Amino acid sequence: MGIRRVGILTAGGIAPCLSASIAYLIEAYTQQASNVEILFYRYGYGGLLRGDFFLIDGEMRKNWQNLLPFGGSAVGNSRIKLSNRDDCEKRGFIRTGQDPQVVAAERLRTDAIDVLHTIGGDDTNSVAAQLAAHLDRNGYGLAVIGLPKTIDNDVFPISQTLGADTAAGEGAKFFANIANECTTCPGMLIVHEVMGRNCGWLTYATARAYLAMLAGRKFLPSIGLRRERWGIHGIYIPEMPINFDDEVGRLQRIMADVGNVNLFVSEGAGVASILREMEESGRTIPRDAFGHIKLDQLNAGNWIGDRLGSAIGAQKVLVQKSGYFARSAAPNEFDLQLIRETAHLAVQCALQKKSGVIGKDEALGGQMTLINFARIRGGKPFDYKNSDLPGMLANLGQQIC
Repeated sequence: MGIRRVGILTAGGIAPCLSASIAYLIEAYTQQASNVEILFYRYGYGGLLRGDFFLIDGEMRKNWQNLLPFGGSAVGNSRIKLSNRDDCEKRGFIRTGQDPQVVAAERLRTDAIDVLHTIGGDDTNSVAAQLAAHLDRNGYGLAVIGLPKTIDNDVFPISQTLGADTAAGEGAKFFANIANECTTCPGMLIVHEVMGRNCGWLTYATARAYLAMLAGRKFLPSIGLRRERWGIHGIYIPEMPINFDDEVGRLQRIMADVGNVNLFVSEGAGVASILREMEESGRTIPRDAFGHIKLDQLNAGNWIGDRLGSAIGAQKVLVQKSGYFARSAAPNEFDLQLIRETAHLAVQCALQKKSGVIGKDEALGGQMTLINFARIRGGKPFDYKNSDLPGMLANLGQQIC
């Protein structure tokens, strides 16, 4: 039996792929099954629980391309875990005693949904997996198909998540402006904190993109416009231990020679040390509804800046975070192609009522395919040893522990 109506929601933090994913799903359904109705739930799983939705109309179907130049999600995002009953009750998504998964499943049945598309990261798709299992166990006859969004690029077994490449390029643009702050005073330490939770891929990719930009610029050393002042002098990621004693001596030499120091720091770098200090002082560790540590409140960049600033003789420490700037951008051409390919395969699978996540499967050499929900999980570390990061660090004179 064919499908008649599909639901779409976006969830988690925003990334440079959400509005474009919506656009390409509309395009794919229009091309492959124009008779299928498309329903959007507002603000992710919250809209699903509340029954807050709208149907696509003729104008939206005709003008889907208008979504492509926009970042964020045109239909709204939220962070909600259907298995976290207390959080759902507290936020007013369900009544006391209700099971969020049951409420969500019944809403899908009430709304006559045949296939639900979830666009989000590992948390979004873990929730989708649990919902798909609940629907299957209870005979709802619905399919759930996830599209993998995260700028962290840390989802097993997907080689490239939607929006990550754009975020790296935007982070590089961000630092290209921030780097000019080195001219405001002698002895400046600039710490560029990059998103990435426990994965250093985005920090690496952002640094690589920035260095590529820098390679195309011309300088004027005789007036003080030295390439070294605008360069990167250290890259710190969660997967790579940091020997601060070695780094202090190295960075002191750079400060003396260049006059400033620029560091790229993953928001997850040094977290173990920060948490240990918080626990010893009795402070509460902030966590979200999924139990993840709120890294934006730990401020790894500030911690590293404070630790290194005085040690290397910095007269001023400037910590800047590119995360919200990078994740809110519209997708670049690379991501647009990746999103379109993902969305069109998602619709092909939807018409067959298959469940899973669409992505480039590392086990298949990066082939785009439908991946079983059971294989999807977050927390994939960046395999920096098999990248060009060691070579980048060697050029900086930074030792790998």
